[in-house]
Amino acid sequence: MTSMSIRSAVRAVPGYRLAPHEARIKLDQNESPYDLPPELRERALARLQGASFNRYPDLHAERVRQRIAELEGWPEAGVVVAGGSNVLIQGLVILAGIGQRVLTVTPTFAVYALQANLLGADLTEVPLQGTEIPLDALLAELRHGTGVHFMTDPMAPTGNAIGAERVERLVRAGGDRWLSVIDEAYGPFAGSDHRELVRRAPGALSLRTLSKAFGLGGVRLGYALAAPEVAAELQKTVLPFSVSALQSAVAEVVLDDPTYVEARVQEAIRERERVARAIAALPGVRVFPSVANFLLLHVGDAAHTFASLLAQGVLVRRQDHLPGLEGCLRMSIGTPDENDAAVEALTRCQLQERHDQSATEVPGATR
Repeated sequence: MTSMSIRSAVRAVPGYRLAPHEARIKLDQNESPYDLPPELRERALARLQGASFNRYPDLHAERVRQRIAELEGWPEAGVVVAGGSNVLIQGLVILAGIGQRVLTVTPTFAVYALQANLLGADLTEVPLQGTEIPLDALLAELRHGTGVHFMTDPMAPTGNAIGAERVERLVRAGGDRWLSVIDEAYGPFAGSDHRELVRRAPGALSLRTLSKAFGLGGVRLGYALAAPEVAAELQKTVLPFSVSALQSAVAEVVLDDPTYVEARVQEAIRERERVARAIAALPGVRVFPSVANFLLLHVGDAAHTFASLLAQGVLVRRQDHLPGLEGCLRMSIGTPDENDAAVEALTRCQLQERHDQSATEVPGATR
């Protein structure tokens, strides 16, 4: 019997789930397809060898924070580091959402709504207009109340950009009554950067990660860039010693020599455009415009196509359960060889589907 002391808000929220599947080609989580360059991996392992496992790590990941400040050209006092952006999203709901409002769109990154609901915040989710941000509806919501507004640029899971002008309009509308969080997890792949807006607007905050372009999804590190006074308040919501010595050791090595990142970003962009063109040429598939490291595809029967791709060793992500994305799958950009294999598998799937449809059609029937 479940304890009656558990909050009803927690009972009501389904957990964050990701069904595990074994596949030769893994394109389901928008990860980098590459591990660290061998020389950096060796340096990271050497630093781990020198770590003291019996000692607590830095209180607030100070050494990592210093390196991020140098990399981003940001005041160190305005940087907050945590064990992944998810932790910071939770902290931001604690900071400005509980007892106020959490505003976002739907569909978007599920953790915004998940944390709002778990923490009992007043959640407003405004439906997208197709795949575009509902600008007028969000501006209307920002005129009322106070709270935290999450926007993702580039957007997920659709992959398109909000754009600098619209982001600034939303931040200005929020003013000092709303904490405007610009989640820039996929920014490197779009060439977008909202740091200067955050410098000018003390009520704005940039949320960033080392999981995507840096290829450190397994290390779990995210960070926020904000005005020092906002960062000081956000830091209170992050538990002390929450970034381990192991995470810090790897991050410090990478942040000391991040030169590999740009070449990988450029390859991802080239591959994204190449793969989009190839898939767009397939019958029955629509490719949505993307500036991220993934593509959203409308394939019709998403369940069937997902299963067919998986049977061929290619794992993608179903999105057809999300509002407005019926019939859709999401495919991360992998290595060139992985992308070729994925396109070939999708081609076989679509050709088989057309063959099956033709076999069931009545000769001479009109459509």
